[in-house]
Amino acid sequence: MTSTSTKPNDLQSLDTMTGGAFTAPTSGERAQRIRDWLAGNPAPEQMQEVFKELSGRDKGAARLLREKLDELKRAKGQEAIAAEWAHKAEALLAQPKLNIADALAWQRDAAKAGAPLSREPLAGFKARLAERVKGIEDLQHRAQVHREAAVLLAQRFEVLSTKSWRDAQAAEEALRADVAHWQQQAAEITADGNWNSLDAKFAPQLESSKAQLLVVSDAFHQALAQTVAAAEDAAAPLPPVPVWADELRVARGGVAEAAAPAAQKPPVPKVDPEKRAAAQAAVEAALAKLEKETAEGHGKASAGAAAALRAVLKEHGKLVEPPLEARVHAALVAAGELEGWQRWSADKVREELVAKAEALLKRPEGQALGGRKMQETLRTLREQWKQADQGGVPNHALWKRFDEACNEAHKVVEAWLEKVRADAAEHRAQRLALIEEVKAWAAEHADASDLKAHNRALHQFADRWRDAGHVGEKVFAELQPQWNEAFGAARAPFEAQQKASIERRQAMIAEAAELGAAPMLRIDAVKALQQRWQAEAQSVPLDRRQEQKLWDAFRAPIDEAFNRKSAEREKAAAAVSEHDRNVLNASKALDAANSTGDAQKIRAAVAQLEAALRGEAPAPASTATSNGPAVGATEVVAPGQAAAEFGESAEQAPAPSDAEASPVAPAESAASAPDLVAPADGADPSARTDAAEAEASPAPAAPPKPAPKPVIAVRGDDRPGNKKAEAVPAQRGGKFGDRRDSRGAPGGRPNDRAPRANDRGAPAGGGRFGDRPPRFEDRGPRLGDAAFRAQREALERAELALRKLAAQAHGEALTQVLGAWEQRDASKLPSAQELGRAVTPAVRGQWSQALAAGPTAAADDAAEALLRLEMAAEVPTPAEQLDARRALQLKLLTKRGDPAPVQTWGQDAGKVLAAAHDAASARRLQNALKALLRK
Repeated sequence: MTSTSTKPNDLQSLDTMTGGAFTAPTSGERAQRIRDWLAGNPAPEQMQEVFKELSGRDKGAARLLREKLDELKRAKGQEAIAAEWAHKAEALLAQPKLNIADALAWQRDAAKAGAPLSREPLAGFKARLAERVKGIEDLQHRAQVHREAAVLLAQRFEVLSTKSWRDAQAAEEALRADVAHWQQQAAEITADGNWNSLDAKFAPQLESSKAQLLVVSDAFHQALAQTVAAAEDAAAPLPPVPVWADELRVARGGVAEAAAPAAQKPPVPKVDPEKRAAAQAAVEAALAKLEKETAEGHGKASAGAAAALRAVLKEHGKLVEPPLEARVHAALVAAGELEGWQRWSADKVREELVAKAEALLKRPEGQALGGRKMQETLRTLREQWKQADQGGVPNHALWKRFDEACNEAHKVVEAWLEKVRADAAEHRAQRLALIEEVKAWAAEHADASDLKAHNRALHQFADRWRDAGHVGEKVFAELQPQWNEAFGAARAPFEAQQKASIERRQAMIAEAAELGAAPMLRIDAVKALQQRWQAEAQSVPLDRRQEQKLWDAFRAPIDEAFNRKSAEREKAAAAVSEHDRNVLNASKALDAANSTGDAQKIRAAVAQLEAALRGEAPAPASTATSNGPAVGATEVVAPGQAAAEFGESAEQAPAPSDAEASPVAPAESAASAPDLVAPADGADPSARTDAAEAEASPAPAAPPKPAPKPVIAVRGDDRPGNKKAEAVPAQRGGKFGDRRDSRGAPGGRPNDRAPRANDRGAPAGGGRFGDRPPRFEDRGPRLGDAAFRAQREALERAELALRKLAAQAHGEALTQVLGAWEQRDASKLPSAQELGRAVTPAVRGQWSQALAAGPTAAADDAAEALLRLEMAAEVPTPAEQLDARRALQLKLLTKRGDPAPVQTWGQDAGKVLAAAHDAASARRLQNALKALLRK
């Protein structure tokens, strides 16, 4: 009872403390009040209590508290880590001898441990360690430079010892000051606080340089003081410096010291012949080697051989005979000359180097060397000078010129180095600013939802760091860990999302493997899985290679399942049924008939193909032979019949789909054939002859009565996965044979009217000129893909062949009409069957009579007849006859009872044929009849 009574009070107090978060009406308001309360930085105990009560009521609002508590926990952990690494940094800084590797290792290990190096106090320790390391490196550099300065000072003493003693006396005070200054700088270096942190090799090296310099300096000053005393007192001893001693000797009136004359050799004592022979052989071998090297011009080798010969002479010189001794002295003289030539060539090389050094600053305008190129050139020239000094005696005069030219050119290098240092400082500042920018950006976008934009921004930061300019190795070693730390912190959320995405994709790969291994492939599940994959790939970008590898692993089982399904489908399609085989054979027979160009054979082949499509078995060859001629062996169709076919096809103009669904039937053509034959009592003799021939010709075997015209299978009507272009209207159920409109049917009412005829007079049922048969007829057994394509393409080619034959026949008939008019020969006029169904036998008889009677019509009547023909055919009239055509049109408007030109075009053509022939009228008649004969 106590807990039950106190809990509402606790909730009320928590609600009051959080500003009404527990009594907020909506989750959004509750989360907003929690945010407002957290902005006041409440105590962790209070946040923990509120989170405990709110976690079971509102997960969304409780998430804000959990994130804040986690942040406090992380901050507390980082404070402990920061205190630990701060203690280590203090220990490092307190050491009198700091190892640079230890300082760099502290920064690296602290970053790996997750210590906040960008916040105090670690940021301060990091900066102090960096300054300490920089001071140690600078001190090492100063020590090395100071050693080189000692060597240069010693070289100055050596150079002055080869000049006049007065020059040396003039430079003595400057040398004393330089040596004293060098000693002062050496003392400053050793007194530096970081001196103990330097490598152990630097201290003895600096002490050795100091001792050598002092020895050389003391010897120089003592010799100079002795020289000054000898110059003042002629009795004083000469200095040990050869150049100064010779100068004082000349000043005292003497001559320079020359080489002492060689002492006269004592007579050679008698020795053992064997010893003499051995000595002779040793000297001859050394002499032969020297002569060989001298003859080949090998300077260094000849000097070595000469030294070896002199060593042999020291040992066996007393046993050498005079002739051999003379050869030895000649060879040594030749070797000395070669050595002198080498000295001369070395001077030539030095002069060339001096010229190159002096020309560095005398280049033409626009061709001056840059700082780096100048530095490399100077380094190369000095190396070449050192190599030249190794082959001979130094030439101090040329060295002075060379050194002055190099020092003058080095000013360009110094200016360039200053610019490089300034650029490096600027680049360092830019990189530091970029690091701070990355840190601020990472803190701002820690919970970014657009991972693509997040990744793009990271790449942009990396490009900017890469293009931030050149800095020194030490600066780069200092900045690179900071950049890695900041960039790693900015990339951490994105990498976590990538890791989670990879796990989800691995799960989808396993799911795809299960779907692919299933015996029945579920297409809907595959599509849904692919959509999930695409959504995942769009939301979380990965490295291209890794993403492609995962995608290949995801596709592999699904592709394998589809390939397996395709193989099964192809295997099933490979087994051709008997019905498909019959259709394929009929299609091949139709193609063969198309190649003959015979319309009758083509129609017979079409009939066979239609029968095969309906599933009727093909007739055996013996039956066809006994009953009559084989299919395709009848007489060739007349040109007039082809013209009639062309006229019909021109009127109907079926689309390709109609051509597939309504192939031409031979029975229909047979039904319309009697209309194309002229009657026996016609006025034209040729027409009667045609009729007689038609009666006398044996009638072909009547084909079996075709079933109602089938609906040929078109692409998409019965194939899986396709839809029909137009749905068949559902029929109302009833008894077999019943129709909604039963007029004219056998089972209809007695007084019902017959079906209405169409415009051409044909019944409304099926037939060649009637409407299409009902679309709900039986279309025969189902076809395979290969058979379906073969029959459709064969029917299309057959229709094109029939249209081509009809067009050819139409053109020939029109040409014969114009030829008969020009020659006034009625016997050359085509028959009515050749002219087509548009020309009746009566009209052809009228044309024949007009041609046989000669030109009897008046020119005005013929001109009016031509105009009426052009109006009936709807073809253009020549420009000079337009006024006459307009007048005739107005005249026809006033005579509404007269037949129209389209009804009397046969009689009008007869009037034109009754007139005289001319080329212009023939062209106009040809254009008009070309259109009228097709109607």
